[in-house]
Amino acid sequence: MRIAVQTETDANESRVAATPETVKTLIGLGAEFAVQSGAGRGSALDDSAYAAAGATIVPTAADAARDADVILRVRRPTVAEVAGAKPGALVLAILDPYDNLPALGALAGTGVSAFAMELIPRITRAQSMDVLSSQANLAGYRAVIDAAAAYERAIPMMTTAAGAVPPARIFVMGVGVAGLQAIATAKRIGGVVTATDVRPATKEQVLSLGAKFIAVEDEEFAAAETAAGYAKPMSAEYQAKQAELTASHIAKQDIVITTALIPGRKAPVLITAQMVASMQRGSIIVDLAVERGGNCELSRPGETVVTENGVKILGALNVPGRVPATASALYARNLVNFLKPLIDKDARTLAVDWDDEIVKATLLTRDGGTPHPGFQAPADEPPADEPPADATPAAQAAPESAAPAAETEAAPDDDDAEASDDAAPGPDETGGGAAAPGQPPARRQKPRGRGPRR
Repeated sequence: MRIAVQTETDANESRVAATPETVKTLIGLGAEFAVQSGAGRGSALDDSAYAAAGATIVPTAADAARDADVILRVRRPTVAEVAGAKPGALVLAILDPYDNLPALGALAGTGVSAFAMELIPRITRAQSMDVLSSQANLAGYRAVIDAAAAYERAIPMMTTAAGAVPPARIFVMGVGVAGLQAIATAKRIGGVVTATDVRPATKEQVLSLGAKFIAVEDEEFAAAETAAGYAKPMSAEYQAKQAELTASHIAKQDIVITTALIPGRKAPVLITAQMVASMQRGSIIVDLAVERGGNCELSRPGETVVTENGVKILGALNVPGRVPATASALYARNLVNFLKPLIDKDARTLAVDWDDEIVKATLLTRDGGTPHPGFQAPADEPPADEPPADATPAAQAAPESAAPAAETEAAPDDDDAEASDDAAPGPDETGGGAAAPGQPPARRQKPRGRGPRR
């Protein structure tokens, strides 16, 4: 069983799909590893570390893929990058199939069996494979760190001989995985933290982290969640009241972090230009959904926008990749946990159960076709030879929010897991349930438990 690890080619990608730790683990299960030289450089991992773990270092992506049974990637590989792999070889990556069906068709044409790691189902036994949660956790953390670096004042309250310094007011919109980690991080560095979400169940999670929950809590809000954990569409009257509350609250904030993403759809606009104009000079907005259109009307992918009234809007790409060593370590463990059940430990070979619910939920290409019913390549549109390497998982964020898992993601209750089995995909991991002004909120999956995992 030969496993290939290739260098990521996207200019914004600093992560790697395997670490020396995970290489050693899989070699123990019978694998042989071919790692492209320099694959781990962006995550501070030298070739020598992989060689010490038992991997063979090869000069090119083609050398790594040659005769490979498994190819591990962070982002979707191109057709050329999987050329030379064995027929039916497994490709594990964040495939970003939404709006990229021609690229998916091109990958299917190579004969590989490609698994989209962002489609891991929200069930208990798949929790350790949950790429979106692990990466969103870091996106929420890094969002606060980036905001603090851009904010030209101190975050915590300070009492000095020269006088007192007030704490920064930090508002988190969307209480999913990324939102929860952003809340926890903002509290640790001394901010006064508030948060909002359209799901009533998230209020307890916000309070458990020491933040204040902001929402119009009327009778409609109390009944805003279905038995399966989805947020119900809210009335126009409620949306107007919530938008008014949000607008008045944002005007008083020093830092606002938005996390709402929905797979396959443009990110909802939570902060309008009018709201930005109401903020104080020097305030910061961090838009974790910028790669999908942005939660802020004025944000721009890969740019820091400074408005006329002096508000900085940070639109960094690939936010988990801004913590590359940790992001790679977590992502690589997710891949190992996904791959282990696909290996016959006695024969030390691949033995995929194609009827397994996790396999069926994530398998996008096999035997030259696209078996997943949600991602059928259009018959009248020829596949692209070189699929674009675009959006990151973001904190990509899915059901709970774009975005974290390690310290703040709650473990799923058994009934939560059952509810998610039959549910359609929810918002990206960076996304919470913050409602966009003037439009009904998207359906959300039920939160995993009642509080943060410590």
